[in-house]
Amino acid sequence: MRNLHVVYGIGPVHRSFAVSITRSVRCALTITILGLIVPASTGLAQSGSLDRSPAEIVKRYVLLDQKGARLDAMSFDVLRPYVDWKEEPAWGRVVVILDADVPEDYRKWEIINKLEVVIPVTFRVLGSVYFETAAFVPEEKTEEVRFHVEAVRSKWRIVDPVITPHIGLKRMLNFVREAEIHEQDAARRSALAALGDSLRKAK
Repeated sequence: MRNLHVVYGIGPVHRSFAVSITRSVRCALTITILGLIVPASTGLAQSGSLDRSPAEIVKRYVLLDQKGARLDAMSFDVLRPYVDWKEEPAWGRVVVILDADVPEDYRKWEIINKLEVVIPVTFRVLGSVYFETAAFVPEEKTEEVRFHVEAVRSKWRIVDPVITPHIGLKRMLNFVREAEIHEQDAARRSALAALGDSLRKAK
């Protein structure tokens, strides 16, 4: 069994904090991912048909990322229809965002050839959550990520980059709130409460 992506830390408090978040992520994803995937399971958006726009693959991937699908190694299978890598590195932090914009207009893309494009995605970033310190570090900015999409085995797939998870603010708050509710250790519960307060101030 693969190790959980977020189980990072230098001590038991930090490791348990990460485990608390992961537990909340897994519970939330059970509903969230099914809601996102099932409608697309019989459609072209998930299969990445070359008859469809490559932007559909990027949109679905970015949406799943916003919902937290990349915080748990066990949920990686739901991302496989959209990417061409087999696994992701363990992440010590996540980027917290307000929203993301994926352009559908091909004139905003870099078209390399008929089977290869680069689609720029703009994120409104609020800051980062570091699991090692259980802290939110504000850093408001606009970030552009250029997703390289190619035809792989006759399907559109994102081939790079493998970026740090970009989680929506509301979703991150929900994860932290759920982790705090179920946390039994007073010190870790206090750390989660402080993290939640910091995230709410970022709105």
